[in-house]
Amino acid sequence: MKTGLQQHAALSQQLRINPRLYQAMDLLYMPLLELQQHLKQELLGNPFLELVEPEEETEVQLSEDGKEAEKEKAGDDEPNWEDILLDDGSDQGVPPRDMSEAREYVEPVPVETKDLSDYLRDQVRLLDLTPRQQLLAEEFIGNIAEDGYLGATLEEIVRGANQLLEEHAVESEQEVHPQLYTLGDAEEMVRIIQKLDPPGVGARDLRECLLLQLEARGETGTLAYRLVREAFEDLKAHRWSDLGKRFGLDAADVQNVADELAKLDPKPGLQHSAAGDQYIMSDLVVEKIDGEYKVFLNDGGLPRLRISKTYQQIARDKKKFQGENKDFINQRMNSAHWMIQAIEQRRQTMLKVMNFIVDRQREFFEKGVEYLKPLTLREVADVINMHESTVSRVTNEKYVQTPRGLLPLKFFFSSGLSTTTGEDASARSIKAQIQKMVADEDPKNPLTDQQIVELFEQKGVRIARRTVAKYRDQLSILPARMRKRL
Repeated sequence: MKTGLQQHAALSQQLRINPRLYQAMDLLYMPLLELQQHLKQELLGNPFLELVEPEEETEVQLSEDGKEAEKEKAGDDEPNWEDILLDDGSDQGVPPRDMSEAREYVEPVPVETKDLSDYLRDQVRLLDLTPRQQLLAEEFIGNIAEDGYLGATLEEIVRGANQLLEEHAVESEQEVHPQLYTLGDAEEMVRIIQKLDPPGVGARDLRECLLLQLEARGETGTLAYRLVREAFEDLKAHRWSDLGKRFGLDAADVQNVADELAKLDPKPGLQHSAAGDQYIMSDLVVEKIDGEYKVFLNDGGLPRLRISKTYQQIARDKKKFQGENKDFINQRMNSAHWMIQAIEQRRQTMLKVMNFIVDRQREFFEKGVEYLKPLTLREVADVINMHESTVSRVTNEKYVQTPRGLLPLKFFFSSGLSTTTGEDASARSIKAQIQKMVADEDPKNPLTDQQIVELFEQKGVRIARRTVAKYRDQLSILPARMRKRL
């Protein structure tokens, strides 16, 4: 065996994706609002791109004499386009004008939004509390979750508050050791916090939350309060008969009390949630015109881009631009052309996908969700001759305005179940039918999962009982035993 350096020639294949292909895929992935911002940044970064103003289409073109007169009138005021084109800002000590560095300046608008913690702090400030109590109250508020429940035990809150006291004593170099909080202090404070608005805030579980709401309504002497306090587990399990025997009541009366309890808020903190509104703009529009469904792109708000004629004329002068200047101009020109082509490709791809969906799901648009057909990304990709991942990007976070409402494109895709006729039924359609069956059932004799399976068999749909149970859980429908009315 010989050791040493040796050279070998070999052929190999490697898959390398052009950076522009990555950008094209990103454009497909972007929803409409995000794409608008992206194109505005491209306009700032590439001098060869310019915005097409709507009014330009109706402007009257100036005559050649008029243009010459304007040039003479402008005189020395005409900007030096060559300097502007080649100026990357390096001489002035500013960062180069590059697409990746371009940022749109947005004037900050102060918007005051208060969450649950702010709402509780405002109420605590109105209470007659000592500074020591205020510190403990702040520790409690910091441990209240967004839904209004206390997310820590009293022992943990006491431990955290005492740690703050000790840290403050060390920082201020106090000679006297501060008086630490006790569990009794925490129990007194939790009662104060639980009297704040909204009723039920500061509860440690659902049972306590309901009791606090009933106390706030002055209903501590009612049957509802007694059932929640003494038999909450049986109440959750809908054991109406057992509760009736235990409290000497009719089972129907117990059920009526449970119906009233169901009107209470199980998560009172969410009414003061700081979650911002999410605005959705449809990327596509489907309209029924003369009996046919037509697909349109809702891209009227997108900036219309074109190649700047001024910069094109300058770039044609090959004598002035050589070496690095030529490379700079070619790079910007090619980038501008590619961006316009990529936007058009995005538009055509979205139209192809949506037109196929409309053709496939015509019964849905005519009759409703129960007639939605199963559809996969691969089926669409095979028909429009594109890769499955491309279709996935096109449909991601995209919305379409239809006669059936505003829907995400992913709504139209679902798996299928076999039928006796040889066709497939959409899983989403099956869920809609289960929901309708439960809504139309006899409350005194609700449908069991097996009975729902038998009803589908009568319609020619093969479905397992466990599949019905899974779909029912996904629809937040209780089992038959807990839906039964007396």
